Amino acid sequence: MSSPTWVQLAYLVAALCFVLALKGLSTPKYARAGNLLGAAGMALAVVTAYAHGAVHNGLLILLAVAAGVVVGIPAARSVKMTAIPQMVALFNGVGGAAAALVALTEFLAVPHGSVLFQVATVLTVLIGSVSFSGSVVTFLKLQEIMTTRPVLLPAGRFLGIGVAAASALLALAVVLTGSSALLVLLAVAGLVLGVLFVLPVGGADVPIAISLLNAFTGLAVAASGYVLANTLLIVAGTLVGASGTILTRLMAQAMGRPLTNILFGAFQATAATAVTDEQRTVRAGTVEDVAILLGYAHSVLVVPGYGLAVAQGQHAARELAQVLEQRGITVHYGIHPVAGRMPGHMNVLLAEADVPYEHLKELDDVNPGIGSVDVVLVVGANDVVNPGARDEPSSPIYGMPIFDVDRAKAVVFMKRSMRPGFAGVDNSLLYNPKTTMLFGDAKESLTKLLAAVKHV
Repeated sequence: MSSPTWVQLAYLVAALCFVLALKGLSTPKYARAGNLLGAAGMALAVVTAYAHGAVHNGLLILLAVAAGVVVGIPAARSVKMTAIPQMVALFNGVGGAAAALVALTEFLAVPHGSVLFQVATVLTVLIGSVSFSGSVVTFLKLQEIMTTRPVLLPAGRFLGIGVAAASALLALAVVLTGSSALLVLLAVAGLVLGVLFVLPVGGADVPIAISLLNAFTGLAVAASGYVLANTLLIVAGTLVGASGTILTRLMAQAMGRPLTNILFGAFQATAATAVTDEQRTVRAGTVEDVAILLGYAHSVLVVPGYGLAVAQGQHAARELAQVLEQRGITVHYGIHPVAGRMPGHMNVLLAEADVPYEHLKELDDVNPGIGSVDVVLVVGANDVVNPGARDEPSSPIYGMPIFDVDRAKAVVFMKRSMRPGFAGVDNSLLYNPKTTMLFGDAKESLTKLLAAVKHV
C-alpha cells in the first residue's frame, strides 16, 4: 500500500467513475453515459498501473490485451440480441478464471506470505474457479447445448456437500502449509463445485444463477485486490459483488421464491410429473380475426417475451401500437422482471425500437386493472403469463408472480408452436376459451397484423 499519492488519487478518480457508472446504469436516460464513464475509469486505471511501473511483463500483458481485443470486438459486434445473456455468462466466467489464475501465479511466486495474503489467495482461487465453471454451465444451458431443465445427479446433494467440505479443508490446509500442490487441488475442487452448484438450476431460474455468479466474480476480484495489494481492485470487486448480490435478491423476489429454494429446490423435487396427454383443444385464429379484435378494442396490453427478441419483431410491434393509438386505443407494454433471458432484456429490446419508456408497465401497475383490458397480446412470452405459477402448487414455477392475463377480456397468444417455454412447463392459458392462438414467426405475424389493422 505504498503507492505514490498521484497513483492513489488516480485510483480514487477511477473508483468514482465506477460508482457514477452504476448510478447512470440505473436509468435508461443515463445508461449510455454510465457505460462510457465506467469504461473511462477502467482506462484510467490501466494507464495508471502502467505509468506507475508496477506492471511486470508489460509486453506480454499488452499482447494478451491485443488478443482479447481482436477476439472480443468482433464477437461483441456480431452477437445477436438474444445471445447477450450467454455472452454475459461467458465474460463473467472469464473474469472469475482470470482472478483465480492471478492469485495462483502470485502464490507460486510467494508461497509463504502473510496470513492475510494466504487467506485472500485461497478465497480468490476457490471463488474464481466456482464462478468460471458455473458460468460455463449456464452458458451451455442458455445456448441450449445441454438441457435447460434441472439436472439431478444420483446423491447430488451429498456430493455437493462433500465437495464443499473438501474445499474448505483444502483451503485451511493451504493456509497452514503454503502448499502449491494443495492450492491446485483447491482450484480443481472449485471447478467441480461450480458445476454441481449450477446443474440443478433450470429453466427460468438460470438468469438468477448468472447474477449470483457475477457477484461471486466480484468477490474473487476483491480478494485478488488483497493478493496484489491493489486498492482499486478491492473497490471495483466489492462494487461488482455488492451490485450482483442486490440484483440476485431482487430477481429472487421477482420470482416470488427464496434464493435457497431457487438454487436447491430441485434437490427436493419429486420426479417430474409427466404432462398429461389429455385431449385439450386450442382455438387458432387468422390475422384478420385478430385485426378485428384489436381494431375495435379500447385498451390493449402487449406482453413481450423471448420470442419477440428472437424474431426481432420489436419494430413491427411498435408500428402496430402506433396505428392502434392513432385509432384512439390505449396501448401499454407489460414488462415482467424476468422476461427474456436476463433482467432488463425487454426494456432494452423495446428501447431499441423507440418505444416510449412511460408506456412500459410493471406487474404491480398492470395486474390490479387487468380485468378491464380488452385484449392482451402475448408475443413470444410463455412462463410469465402461465396461470400455473399462481394456481398449481405442483408446478415448478409455482409462486412466481405473473401477469394475470387470463383475467383480461380476451387474449391473443402469438407463438411458433405449442412447445413449452424456457421453463419447460405446459401453459393452461393456451387452452383457455378466451385465448386465440396466432401461430407463426412473431415479426411476420406482427407485420401482417399491422397491414390488416389498417384495413379494419
